[in-house]
Amino acid sequence: MVVLAVAVFVMLSSCAVGCLGNKNSTELKLWSMENQSMALQLAAVLKEMERLKCEQTTLQQQQNALTQVYITSHQKRAQKEVAGTNILTYGSNDEEEDNLPFSEEDSRKRGDPCFHYTVLDQAWRATNTTTKNKMCDRNFKWKGWYRLFYNGKSLQMPEKCVPVNKCGTQSPLWLAGPHPKRREGIVTRRVCGHWKKNCCAFRSTPIQVKKCRGNYYVYKFTEPSSCYLAYCADINTLVCGRCRRNQSCVSRDKINWRCKGKKRMSSKKIHFFASYPGQLKGKVNRVKYSKVLVNVGRAFDRRTGVFKAPVKGVYQFFFSTQTANTGLKTDLWLVVNGYWAAVSHTHISRPSTVGSLSTYMTFLHRGAVVYVTHNCGSSWANAASMTITFGGSLLAQWK
Repeated sequence: MVVLAVAVFVMLSSCAVGCLGNKNSTELKLWSMENQSMALQLAAVLKEMERLKCEQTTLQQQQNALTQVYITSHQKRAQKEVAGTNILTYGSNDEEEDNLPFSEEDSRKRGDPCFHYTVLDQAWRATNTTTKNKMCDRNFKWKGWYRLFYNGKSLQMPEKCVPVNKCGTQSPLWLAGPHPKRREGIVTRRVCGHWKKNCCAFRSTPIQVKKCRGNYYVYKFTEPSSCYLAYCADINTLVCGRCRRNQSCVSRDKINWRCKGKKRMSSKKIHFFASYPGQLKGKVNRVKYSKVLVNVGRAFDRRTGVFKAPVKGVYQFFFSTQTANTGLKTDLWLVVNGYWAAVSHTHISRPSTVGSLSTYMTFLHRGAVVYVTHNCGSSWANAASMTITFGGSLLAQWK
């Protein structure tokens, strides 16, 4: 009997340690083999076995509950079904941002709607769609920012009045103002609903709009003022989703859109070089440099001798003269917008010939006028020497 009791005790002890671990192991009561009967010892052992089995069941239930919480938290990030249309959320409001769908490190900012928006891909919103069942966006619980798609392709709101009974509703909502440029950030725009030949019969609650890198827009939609009103997705702007980063989406009639390359400020080239193949004596208000060798950008007019700045920026000019009259002072002045800005001066004290070259750098606004005046003295040149010259270049263009 002693052997049997000891064997049962060892079995229960190992079970308790395996199921509950060292920390939660059960301390079994030892009975005196001399003072207790075999029946009482067996009853106590069976009771202890039932208690251990109950604790093991409780621990198993707790483990299952924790597993279910973990699975549920991950399922919330999956695709949601709203009104029978797939609406996917890009970005996250949680602390983890490891799964953002964009790889641009500098643009991963908390609260930036360009990377935290909901995809709104509902075909009935297209400007060419008419349905029997009229939709009303007042019944939709708008929250946060949205980006419009049509069958997986990015597009934007219309900027022109949409005919009634389009966009899956009675009074289509369109953007009563231009989409912003990226440097403008987040802007507020009015939204109008077309009804009974009045393009702005319904003036709904204004919305916020932002342009993002990649030529797409995000919208912070709000509940319309009444039913049946719904936000439109302009089917004509599908081409805008194909524009490159150095292109902008433009339209003259707000119906036909196209991608247009942006002008690079540094691409503008302005250079000119001209000479006067003759003699100048005394006062000449404006030297007409008739021989033009370089005129990139066509900013210099050979008939008047005037350079007119085509763009705003930093320019550098040079002008020269040659004199040979002893004791005679010769001055040429560079005139900028009517002001005498720089002089080319010579004064010969003995028989010889002297050349003089002057340079001048300045900032000019578009339309500024620059020319050279012969104030006094005598200058000479011929077709081969080119000693009386005038030239300049655009060094840097400003926006």
